[in-house]
Amino acid sequence: MKRKTVYIWMGSIVGLSVILFSAIYFLKLGSNVDNFANKVNGGQPQFSYFIQGEFKAPLDKPMDVSKIGEYVYVTDTNHKQVQVFDTSGNPIFKFGKEGTGEGEFKFPYGIAGDSKGNVYVADLYNGKISIFSEKGEFKKYFEEKDTSTPAITSPSGLRIFDNKLYVTDIQGKKVMVFNLDGKKLLEITTAAGQDDFLNSPNAVTVDQNKNIYVSDSGNQRVVVYDKKGEFKRTINGSKDAKGQSKFVNPRGIAVDSKGTLFLIDNMTHYVYAFDNKGKQIYQFGGLGAGNDQFYLPNGLYIDEKSELYITDTFNQRVAVYF
Repeated sequence: MKRKTVYIWMGSIVGLSVILFSAIYFLKLGSNVDNFANKVNGGQPQFSYFIQGEFKAPLDKPMDVSKIGEYVYVTDTNHKQVQVFDTSGNPIFKFGKEGTGEGEFKFPYGIAGDSKGNVYVADLYNGKISIFSEKGEFKKYFEEKDTSTPAITSPSGLRIFDNKLYVTDIQGKKVMVFNLDGKKLLEITTAAGQDDFLNSPNAVTVDQNKNIYVSDSGNQRVVVYDKKGEFKRTINGSKDAKGQSKFVNPRGIAVDSKGTLFLIDNMTHYVYAFDNKGKQIYQFGGLGAGNDQFYLPNGLYIDEKSELYITDTFNQRVAVYF
């Protein structure tokens, strides 16, 4: 009789365990499905994982990030190098060191890749854009054609679209577009009028209609131009951009396939999202070290799967959202 009672209790425990673990599994599955559905239906991105570097050599002031081919490249600015990771966040290799020679950096900042897998790195202090192979081998400096006086003096933001290199120059207070052979196609220095100058333009991106977006950091706004560089509108978080800006040092920007503009606001520690008319859709982030928090975020990249990569400089990591 006692043995039968023991068997009954054991069976009950096993049954309860199965029910408990099944409930946990389906709750977790349901949460993941809800998160995916939320993203598909236009909801805000969901946190996925962090990229932090090796345990003994974590990222130190990661400024910008770009997915090039199958790897994620991060400018590890205080280490004067670029760290490279797979799409799971595992460190693969690194390249660069402090200096002014070929393959060396003083302040590696913006980073972008072309269709051949070449890696372009803007050095804000050396005033050069270096081009590396996908394995981190220095190939050459980006050279401007048909000029004795280079237009690029302090390159910061870089992006490559349709075989064109888009560059912001912080000290030069301008945005330039080149073909990949070095011919300058466009230079922008003003916004709404001839007396409305850019001030410390930091990051640049392009949407599917080839409109150009610039984070005009010194003026606390984003400026939007058409593909010919003609002014279209400004975005500052207020209605029709007519009120006081809600931004404090806007930095990284990117546009997804639906035309949603994502903007990093460095000193409020938030990421804002706007529709194609400049109306805010949502925001996420805030000061902290949690999964959905940032401390002085800076760079932003959206890949072909609409995954977001955000450099969280003071927290020494890259946050990935899907």
